[in-house]
Amino acid sequence: MPDRSGRAGSPTMSLPVVGTSPPAAPRRGGLGRTLTARAVLVTCAVALVSVLVTAIVAVPLAIRGAERRDQEALAAQARLAAEVLRTRLDRGRTADEERLIQQLRNQDIDAYLIRRGAVDRPGLPPRVVQRIGQGRNVSVRRVVNGERALVEGRALPNGNGVVLSRPSANGLWARVLLSLWLPLLAGLAAGVVAGLLLARRLARPIRVAATAAARLRAGDRAVRVPVESPDEVADLAEALNGLAGALATSEGRQREFLLSVSHELRTPLTAIRGYAEALADGVLGADDTVDTGRTMLAEAQHLDRLIGDLLALARLEAADFPLEPVPVDLTQLAVDAEPTWSGRCAAVGVPFRLETPGQPVPAYTDPGRIRQVLDGLLENALRVVPPGSPVVLAVRAGAGPASGGELEVRDGGPGFTDDDLAVAFERGALHQRYRGVRKVGSGLGLALAAGLVRRLGGEIAAGHAPEGGAAFTVRLPGDPYLARTSA
Repeated sequence: MPDRSGRAGSPTMSLPVVGTSPPAAPRRGGLGRTLTARAVLVTCAVALVSVLVTAIVAVPLAIRGAERRDQEALAAQARLAAEVLRTRLDRGRTADEERLIQQLRNQDIDAYLIRRGAVDRPGLPPRVVQRIGQGRNVSVRRVVNGERALVEGRALPNGNGVVLSRPSANGLWARVLLSLWLPLLAGLAAGVVAGLLLARRLARPIRVAATAAARLRAGDRAVRVPVESPDEVADLAEALNGLAGALATSEGRQREFLLSVSHELRTPLTAIRGYAEALADGVLGADDTVDTGRTMLAEAQHLDRLIGDLLALARLEAADFPLEPVPVDLTQLAVDAEPTWSGRCAAVGVPFRLETPGQPVPAYTDPGRIRQVLDGLLENALRVVPPGSPVVLAVRAGAGPASGGELEVRDGGPGFTDDDLAVAFERGALHQRYRGVRKVGSGLGLALAAGLVRRLGGEIAAGHAPEGGAAFTVRLPGDPYLARTSA
């Protein structure tokens, strides 16, 4: 996984997809499938429920109020009749009584005259007659002549009295309910209008966002959605705008990365093709065959490493990426790597130094993958460090027995600027900056190292080394079994 494109990489992004399925057709039609239809239905339902609840509460009150007014009116007439007939009841039936009774009948009121505790005609409940005869007034609802009626009676001296009755209003409930059709229709109409206005207000920003998303899907990265209230709509607009910006940035970096990778692929392929054509044309003699073969082999190995890194990066985010974490002694891992790298560094005049705490440093990780990360970081360091400047591999223990440990690779090379550190693990970023300035790799190594470390639950950081170059620190988690036992 060599790299150090000035020790570089590029942002995490996938390679172009060769084929994509056509977008699914949007759902259309059906009552209640759109936001507008649902808003109208909800507001109509609310209006209908409001009218019905109002009717259930108001109609009984209205009926009781009407009956109370009828009772009060009948009571007033009963008092008036009693005053008129106060001095006439003891004289027998007179013409004045007949005129009064006839006037009351014209108003649908029956009049009963009681003389000395006896009623002039049947129909009144005996209990009413009895109370009038006892000198007590009556204000009740009773059955008179077979139908329920309002009854008002006024007692006069000597067991005399006047009782008026009026039938209770029949079908009052039905009449009131039938009169509700107009307010119900008005409420439903208001609900439809309110629902349409509300739905248009709610659906408009959603339609705008859907249109913007469709344009994004079609490849228009310049699309932006206006940010407006309410907060939820503003959040949606900001999210889509952020997505459009991120896609534009990601695709720009992807194009730069693909250009960089295509250059890296073309370089060894050009060398291999040139030597192969020379061999095929017989230009090279027998004495040059060995050197030519070595050159072609080196270029083929470089090409193989580049393709391997590309495949590893493509698989890194997959759920089935093979990882086998086990308890590992980081000190022993570094000691095992020393012979290989001390020999390679000595061959180019670079001193190699190993720093360990002199005791085991336990961690929980995949030893093969961490050795891959370590080899890649050392490969990057060796590529850029000048002869005489050191390459250091250091091991440090964590704060506790179960807190894991750290591996650090430092060098005395040209190092990084602070701006470089911010993009050190982005795929191809430093490769673009330093191509043609210093020795660079494929631009994939640091991105691959960062992805591997993160998949293993660790952290990786880039910084400045005291030797004057770059420092890469890999922090790995501790053994979970030790964490449980120490707890």
